[in-house]
Amino acid sequence: MQDIIFTRVSIRKYKDRPVEEEKLDRLLRAAMQAPSAGNQQPWEFYVVTNKEKLAALAQASPFAGCTKDAPAAIVICSRTKQIRWLDYAEIDCSIACENIWLEAEQLGLGTVWLGIAPLKGRMDTVRKILAIPEDLNAFAIMPVGYPDETRPQQDRYDASRIHRAD
Repeated sequence: MQDIIFTRVSIRKYKDRPVEEEKLDRLLRAAMQAPSAGNQQPWEFYVVTNKEKLAALAQASPFAGCTKDAPAAIVICSRTKQIRWLDYAEIDCSIACENIWLEAEQLGLGTVWLGIAPLKGRMDTVRKILAIPEDLNAFAIMPVGYPDETRPQQDRYDASRIHRAD
């Protein structure tokens, strides 16, 4: 088994090949296994495979252009109602995104985390494209597909950032 924490990279180029429903379901299951503050599970997910909507999402941020060429995208949203610890909702969604990323690597898929929140303009654009209700906030877009690029992951370990409090 590969050590996916140390091989995962951001993928922005995808093969022209659809992602199987079973694999998309597996990504969503992985996302929902994420821990959350008080087990509040503040997330909702929009799975997008419609080419027109993918192209529109590519315009939501100056960094989202790769979404138009992906066969699918998962838009992670956070709920704003019936959330006990609202300040933690985006942190919880971040963990769900990481789970998607790691499971994608495990399944031979690639993805990249495209931040939407907390920038209101980007959040409103995604809301409009997907008709997201007012009690949800778009948090991130994660295009998903079979990678059409390869590169090694950078070694980001920096011992100077470790402090011992013995």
